[in-house]
Amino acid sequence: MTEGAAILISTHDLPRAGELRQGFSDAGYETELVTPKERLSGYDDAALLLFTGDATAVDEAIVEQAREALHIPVFAFGESASTAAQRAIFEEVFPPSATVEDIVLLGRRAAERRRLRRVTGIVGQTDAMREVLERVVQIAPVASTVLVTGESGTGKELVARGIHHLSGRRHKPFIAVNVAALSETLLESELFGHEKGAFTGAIDTRKGLFELANGGTIFLDEIGEMPLQTQTKLLRVLEQREFHRVGGEKPIIVDVRIVTATNQDLRQLVAIGDFRRDLYFRLNVLSIQLPPLRERRADIPLLIEAFVKDVSDRNDLEFPGISPEALEILIDYSWPGNIRELRNLVESMVVLAPGRQIRPEDIPDDVRGRDGTSLLPVAMPRSGGGGRKHAEEGRTLRPELEFIFRTLVELKVDVDDLRREFEEYRSLLGEDPGRLPIVGRVGVDQGAEISGGIEISPYSPGMVAAEEELSDDVLEEDDDDGVVVFRPGMTIEDMEREAIAAALYEVGGNRRKAAERLGIGERTLYRKISKYELEA
Repeated sequence: MTEGAAILISTHDLPRAGELRQGFSDAGYETELVTPKERLSGYDDAALLLFTGDATAVDEAIVEQAREALHIPVFAFGESASTAAQRAIFEEVFPPSATVEDIVLLGRRAAERRRLRRVTGIVGQTDAMREVLERVVQIAPVASTVLVTGESGTGKELVARGIHHLSGRRHKPFIAVNVAALSETLLESELFGHEKGAFTGAIDTRKGLFELANGGTIFLDEIGEMPLQTQTKLLRVLEQREFHRVGGEKPIIVDVRIVTATNQDLRQLVAIGDFRRDLYFRLNVLSIQLPPLRERRADIPLLIEAFVKDVSDRNDLEFPGISPEALEILIDYSWPGNIRELRNLVESMVVLAPGRQIRPEDIPDDVRGRDGTSLLPVAMPRSGGGGRKHAEEGRTLRPELEFIFRTLVELKVDVDDLRREFEEYRSLLGEDPGRLPIVGRVGVDQGAEISGGIEISPYSPGMVAAEEELSDDVLEEDDDDGVVVFRPGMTIEDMEREAIAAALYEVGGNRRKAAERLGIGERTLYRKISKYELEA
């Protein structure tokens, strides 16, 4: 059950040690008795060090070995932590009244966290990561669906693999699928398989990934990008544990645990109709929220150490290390790409190391000189009433589009609030006709939270204008020339359609670039183009 994990017990109280050994043995763990002065270098499979008995049995040297060499927690039981100073050096202190069952329960969880780190490579000692690991240990043994959320690059697949490896399904397949990487037609065929002749090119019957994962776990990454039609079929798998292959008539029954992940807010997708409400509730039975790297900066040195070792070993390279000044820069950086960005930077530093310690000047400028945010190009002052004509003078549409989409999707402001905001902008313009440029700082990473807030000087609507502001000759021009026009009585869908049309116009119909400007997935953009009958 525990695959070799050992519990180390340091004590002079042999009767109590015998009870603990029996308790851990019944739970599937091996135990080893160690003396207070013993070195722990030979116990690489240890998962926990437990002190029990007389307080004199506690030696801080062995505690330090456990933490620094083996990276395992240290517990104390009874009189072994009789003073406040002694209690402070332990992760957990049990009173003399604690039962063997109490100790074994928490010991088992500590051992599972240790095994989780070893099988997945998850690194972290901050409270945020301890909570994540504890959550994984708690939910891994059950069969319920799990939704893992967090920004891109935070390690969602590692967590999914950890859930699988700590579950009773660990000897069965674990299959990971990136939903966003597959087209709608191909996605359904990949997940559920197809029968011979189901479509052009289906020359033989093919099992889908759900069949191949039978008895194990399937991980659906970027679940927010799944088309509605496929969502319906996935819901049936969750409710009935069966599905039909594409072109098939016979139901196929499977036993698969489903773990999903997303860097989007599925509740917002539900609100705008892009994600089924009933499916959301079925997927979100258990959830794990991964913190961004900027919220666990104390883990950055540990991550760097782990990545340096991995890259050096794989490439047979020596790395001279990182100076304290350079390390401080890396710790202070906001890491919009999270762990993935950090790993890529470490790999480049190891491979391109200058033969000495890495100094601040060796760190890329965008890490050394910036905080992970960037100034976006914004609308400049306009000199006349021809708002649309200025759309072709080199200005980018992005700030205005981000304003609309952040308001409609992220902030979930209703139409009445939107109208009030536009009226306020118009009244401000009436009081102050000066047209000042907008200066804003927003996060580089799509979907990331605004970093440091947005600083805006008096607002100039630029290409987002109320209909009354536009002259008659402007209103008679082609509606698809890059301007988002707000008209009284417009619905959220009307404004969304205007924003998408404007983005497509600005990038010459390039849907990938339009999706990037809007801050949405490319497949989501395709669906909305079809929904609004827009031509790129």
